[in-house]
Amino acid sequence: MKIAIIGTGNLGKSIAKGLITSDAITHLYLTKRKTSEISDFESYNNVTITNDNAVAVQHSDILIFAVQPTHFENILKSIAHLLTEKHVLISTITGYSINKIEAVVGSDQFIIRAMPNTAIAVGKSMTCLCSNRYGAERIKIAESIFNRLGNSICIPETQMQAATVVCASGIAFWMRLIRATTQAAIQLGFDAKEAQKLAMHTSEGAANLLIATGNHPEEEIDKVTTPKGCTIEGLNEMEHNGLSSSLIQGMVTSFKKINMIKEEQI
Repeated sequence: MKIAIIGTGNLGKSIAKGLITSDAITHLYLTKRKTSEISDFESYNNVTITNDNAVAVQHSDILIFAVQPTHFENILKSIAHLLTEKHVLISTITGYSINKIEAVVGSDQFIIRAMPNTAIAVGKSMTCLCSNRYGAERIKIAESIFNRLGNSICIPETQMQAATVVCASGIAFWMRLIRATTQAAIQLGFDAKEAQKLAMHTSEGAANLLIATGNHPEEEIDKVTTPKGCTIEGLNEMEHNGLSSSLIQGMVTSFKKINMIKEEQI
């Protein structure tokens, strides 16, 4: 695949690294105003670094946009005349609707929105995808790209705001739970490094159990809760103090906020 990443900041770099290490490209163009900031990519074969978006567009089939939202419209306007029937446009810009993209480049383009999270840097992103009518014909291309960088799921655009909370903000929520587990482990006698290692790998193991088995979380909980045991005692204490309800309310509050931001943008 001939791919261009327009705007190679932190997210763009993570995507580039994933594409390179998974051998997903025939050629990769990386654009950034200050190319010195991505000069470490010069050592890779079939990678071209440039500050000219037009050059990248003209030599690529798949365009992944990873720019700041305030710059996106002007960039689209500057390259719209270069787009052909071969181009697939993949936007990673949060909150920038397909309708707004179509208003600049036309509704007859293959347009896809992708919402990855920061775990893309380690090939573990949960990426949500949606598209316009034409983009649906090329959605498999986006899936193949982001499945190399973790996992992907196709959803209606109306769910992208909620997906941002569950998957993108969700990274922060899970980090806080891991931090709390680390703090508890320190209180129970482990040093800080040991405590974090225990917390990180236990959470990883819990997720991998569900991924591998397809079981409901309660099925796995039942396997480690014995009558009058320490696990059920701890779980009940957490629930009495609002663990589940606090997490749910926090996510709902985050969803309300992201919708408020969207309304303000409109």
